[in-house]
Amino acid sequence: MDNHRVTRLGAATLCAGMTLLGMPLMAWALEARLEGLSGDVAENVAFYLDDLDATQFSRARVEGEVQRRTREAMRVYGYYEPVLELTLDDQEPPRYVELAVEPGPRVRIETLSFRLEGDAQGDPPFQEAIDAFPLAVGDPLVHAPYDRLRGRLANLSLERGYFDWRFVDRRMEVRPFAESARLYLALDSGPRYRFGDVTISGSHIERQRLLNLLPFAPGDPYLAGELARYNQRLGQTEWFGSITVRPRLVEGRGLALEDAPLDWWQELDVSGGQVPAAGADGPRLSAAAIGSATGVVRTGPPVVPIDIAVTPADRHQFEVGVGYATDVGPRTRLAWHQPWINRFGHSLDHDLYLAAPEQRFSGVYTLPLENPLRDRYQFQYGFRHRDNEDTRSLEATLEAARRWEFENRWVQTLYVRSTFEDFTQGGESEQVLLLYPGIRWSRTRTRNPTFPSWGDRQRIAFEVSDGLWGSDADFVRVTGESQWIRMFGENTRLVAGTGFGAIETDDFGKIPPSLRFFAGGDRSVRGYAYESLAPRNEEGKLTGGQQLFTATAELQRRVTGDWWGAAFIDTGDAFEEWGPDDLNTGAGLGVRWISPVGPIRFDIAHPFDDEDNAWRLHFAIGPEF
Repeated sequence: MDNHRVTRLGAATLCAGMTLLGMPLMAWALEARLEGLSGDVAENVAFYLDDLDATQFSRARVEGEVQRRTREAMRVYGYYEPVLELTLDDQEPPRYVELAVEPGPRVRIETLSFRLEGDAQGDPPFQEAIDAFPLAVGDPLVHAPYDRLRGRLANLSLERGYFDWRFVDRRMEVRPFAESARLYLALDSGPRYRFGDVTISGSHIERQRLLNLLPFAPGDPYLAGELARYNQRLGQTEWFGSITVRPRLVEGRGLALEDAPLDWWQELDVSGGQVPAAGADGPRLSAAAIGSATGVVRTGPPVVPIDIAVTPADRHQFEVGVGYATDVGPRTRLAWHQPWINRFGHSLDHDLYLAAPEQRFSGVYTLPLENPLRDRYQFQYGFRHRDNEDTRSLEATLEAARRWEFENRWVQTLYVRSTFEDFTQGGESEQVLLLYPGIRWSRTRTRNPTFPSWGDRQRIAFEVSDGLWGSDADFVRVTGESQWIRMFGENTRLVAGTGFGAIETDDFGKIPPSLRFFAGGDRSVRGYAYESLAPRNEEGKLTGGQQLFTATAELQRRVTGDWWGAAFIDTGDAFEEWGPDDLNTGAGLGVRWISPVGPIRFDIAHPFDDEDNAWRLHFAIGPEF
């Protein structure tokens, strides 16, 4: 009771203060003190009485309203004949009510009769919904499961194309005097509609390329989720500024639903104005919105033609980015993206990257094939200048690639690359022209790409160069990596990964720095400078390694909100021979902040194998993947 008194005193003080300030008085919510009830029933009664404003009623009316709401709240749990004794306090208006309840007998289920008619009889989700009904004959009556089943059957009808559905029997017969209830529910789904012809308007892209993205074919049974899926696929192409995917119900069929709004046509749209980013969750079809369509009379066969309206995306898109990392210092990126350059959906990207140790300019021309999202040709070019530690390099690259994405989300890329590199590494200079084919398999899966709560990434690549086709160096090169992110509860996050690489060659001096291996830095072995871990020559200059191995494990814990603490350990090295004698290891602590521009990471790491540097700071912006 003391808690109630404190609540009333606080409210009275606030009310008096507002009166002195000339502000309107707040509404008084009547406080209920219950006896004789517990559990869900008590919580429901408290909920029903929670917004009762005693200032709006006379004292007698307040008593009547408390009784009415209490009985209504108990009825949904099967208590139809409670005995109520209530006492209001002496204040005007009353501030609280003391309510003693004798629940009385509880109604139990005597009959359950649920049945399906129409095509839904052979559609498993409908019977599964009925089988999942949690109550049985003899159980106490609770209204909510019956209401949920009724709503579930209605939603299934709309989501799965039964637009002529109706309940031919929908009864809950309660006999309080017999303490029994009979529940009846019968759905006549009518025929299941099927997808009809697809009409596309406003597209600047060849029609067949859009039809190749359809997850359904005309004549397939209707599924609302397939329309949302198609909308998402269209958005992932980046060809369009806006997309509308709309089912057109043929007029004349006898469809019925209560309270269908007049603007049913607009509510059937699957559109979001702006196209969602690739990989983001696609739009969802509202069952209620689809259901609103059923208030219109239509004629014709049970098919649903699909209307698609699109507008072109901006042909030229520009992006400017700036950042900082201890590996490279300040950095700037300028990007020019052309998501479409002709009616076949070809695209062109240009990218300029500027940082102290590295500057590069690159471009990619993409030719989508039959399935634009999965199959494509890509032609790339690039120029890069590097000046870091003992590495000086000027590089020009051309590449032609064929890309496939499989159902399991693995991506296979077969490519041929030509590289000319003029370099000095560890005091030795060389010029090489390389021509080498390669194959790469990769897969990235994430939930919430900016700061994943779950994700993993795998990549492995093989490359071969030989003088038989005019290359200046003979080598076989393999690289791979695997990374994982997992959440434990809502506040603990594990980030782990490993990477490896190897080059087999008879003349390592001909291998350019871009293909040699180095370790150390923000995204490698923390505690050591960027690309400072590699074999050295007699003069102590870095030469780069023929093999590479790195591994990391990081445990993160939420401190508050978007702030996380981290503890980590990294190990690895680049080396000349298979199986290094030892690995360089660093460990430390860090802070993570999920900022509006992406995660920001600040770490302090201790290198166990570098006596000259007791600690090293690492700072970076951007996600782990």
